[in-house]
Amino acid sequence: MATKQASTAGSGDADAAGQQQQRRKVIELEEGWKEMVVGCKKLERILAAEEGVGFSSVEYMHLYTTIYNMCTEKAPNNYSEQLYDRYPEVLEDYISKTVLPSIKEKHGEFLIRELDQRWKDHKIMVRWLSRFFHYLERVFIPRRRLPSLKETGWNCFRDLVFNAHKTTVTTIVTGMVDEEREGQIIDRTLLKNVLDIYVELGNDMKLYQEDFVVAFLKGTADYYSKKSQAWILEDTCPEYMMKAEEYLQKEKERVKHYLHSSTEEKLMEVAQRELLAKHTDQILKKLLFDDKVEDLSRMFRLFSRIDGLAPVSKVFKEHVNEQGMSLVQQAIDAAISKKSEKKDVVSMLELDFVRKILELHDKNYAYVTGCFQNHKEFHKALREAFEVVCSKDVAGCTSAELFASYCDSILRKGGIVKLSDEAIEENLDTVVKLITYIRDKDLFFEFHRLVKKLGRRLLFEKVGNEEHERSMLSKLKQNFGEQFTSKMEGMLTDITETKGEQCKYEAYIEAHLGSNPWVDLSVTVLRTGHWPTYRTCEINLPYEMAALLLLFNDSERLSYSEIVTQLKLTDDDTVRVLHSLSCAKYKILNKEPSNRTISPNDVFEFNSKFTDRMCRIKVQLPPSDEKKKVIDDVNTDRKFAIDASLVRIMKSRKISTHHNLVAECVEQLSRMFRPDVKMIKRRIEDLITREYLERDKDAVNSYRYLA
Repeated sequence: MATKQASTAGSGDADAAGQQQQRRKVIELEEGWKEMVVGCKKLERILAAEEGVGFSSVEYMHLYTTIYNMCTEKAPNNYSEQLYDRYPEVLEDYISKTVLPSIKEKHGEFLIRELDQRWKDHKIMVRWLSRFFHYLERVFIPRRRLPSLKETGWNCFRDLVFNAHKTTVTTIVTGMVDEEREGQIIDRTLLKNVLDIYVELGNDMKLYQEDFVVAFLKGTADYYSKKSQAWILEDTCPEYMMKAEEYLQKEKERVKHYLHSSTEEKLMEVAQRELLAKHTDQILKKLLFDDKVEDLSRMFRLFSRIDGLAPVSKVFKEHVNEQGMSLVQQAIDAAISKKSEKKDVVSMLELDFVRKILELHDKNYAYVTGCFQNHKEFHKALREAFEVVCSKDVAGCTSAELFASYCDSILRKGGIVKLSDEAIEENLDTVVKLITYIRDKDLFFEFHRLVKKLGRRLLFEKVGNEEHERSMLSKLKQNFGEQFTSKMEGMLTDITETKGEQCKYEAYIEAHLGSNPWVDLSVTVLRTGHWPTYRTCEINLPYEMAALLLLFNDSERLSYSEIVTQLKLTDDDTVRVLHSLSCAKYKILNKEPSNRTISPNDVFEFNSKFTDRMCRIKVQLPPSDEKKKVIDDVNTDRKFAIDASLVRIMKSRKISTHHNLVAECVEQLSRMFRPDVKMIKRRIEDLITREYLERDKDAVNSYRYLA
């Protein structure tokens, strides 16, 4: 029963609606359109800001209902299509009679200001008309898949107004931007509003990109092309870069204020190309590396934007190389001068050349880590520059020898260079960095371990601070590996253990003074594997453990041959000792004939008139050619290293061509030294002779490993 009543009620409502439809007056097209035109005219008066003009709610509902009724009648009285077709006519009429004449009378900034206002009015008109024609928007347009009322209304403005003036507008906007670049005040809000018209009327930003951005970027290129040419002639490099950075920053701000965000990348690319890329060579020629940290940082920031760091790093490398080679030449000139004055050349090189090289590296390394933000291009440039500088010999001394001598001067007790503990650590850090640049690293290790260096500091108790010695070894170990420092670590261990044994010996002597006379004796026990091999000689030692001078206790006059016979020394050692006692600073022995050379016919006697203010003197032996011995030892070790490398390579490859074998051997060994190709060839021939390798009969210049 309830269902039936609801059905009856529903049927009654439908009948009532039908009767209401029949009672509603049919509005003809022209009649309804006439009322719509009246409403549009009133809307135009509202946009013209006439006082006292406005839509009441009744008027608004009347227009809305009129359109609604005209669109909801049954055919042939449904005028939806006709109303949709006439909708743009309202806008076109308003544009042609009101908008275009008002714009035509304006020029420059007044034109774009008028355009801005007319576009705002147009959007209001489209919004009101869309309300009046709402039924079309909601029902008719979706069914027919037609352009929306908003789209149609905006197309009217674009086709009739904007397209006719867009070229002029673009020119005006670009000109105003240039005025702002020159420091004038412009209406940024106006520019943003005008540029928004391009964006709003465009299809996927097409209008903005094609009709504004292309022309704007060309104008930007022209502006900065002229500016940069003037600046490059007038300004220094720092001044030019300062201006470039300032103007580039303003371009970024310009985007934030009134340009569309999509413009930034292209705009900055154009500005950077004109300000930086096109003048890279001219800018870098003016660049001065004169401790201007701020300028160098600015240069890095600017050129990193355009991927222009390669030429900057090249100039940086050339600058560092030039400074380094200048120091090398100064050191060579100083060495020649000191040699003519018969002064100690090497010590001056240690103090002057090496110290300046360290300072040069520290300064430029600070640039790399600070101004250049640790960029790999500049690390590479610094390394390549110092590799060239550190490959140069100075007065016959390699960088390996000089660096080793410098380390000795700051680590040795009573050394020439006096530094604080902190400064010593900093210097050692820099030296180790520089060692990575030198080609013959193995030569440095031998010099550091042998000639006047670690070995002598340890044996003659000249170690200034054992912690610094261990710190140096730690740095070397960290950078080059344990295989290069294990012997030196063993040397330190031997000396430490020897000191313990010496203390036990001295304690024993003090405890047994009655039965054992005091002997000033110091013995150092060294392990063969840790220490370098020293030339041994036999000597006939007297009971008191001293030697040559004690011979004159029994004889006042001895010939050269008699001294050799009694001591059983070799000629080389005898000449060195006699020269130190008779020809050096302290002439403890008189020699006949009285000259500065030792020969087998010389005769010696004790100088009874010798006196000195010091109660204890130190008689120096003339230096032996230990440098040659070090180089010979290193060359011998290199032969073994090359042999080992060749065998390792052939074990893994089994068969290899000569070219590939040599190249891989060089690559393996270049970490410590740059092997000579001729030496590698000789070692290959030696391995073939010893039957570690054989020539491959089936291929030219190929080798086979004999397992």
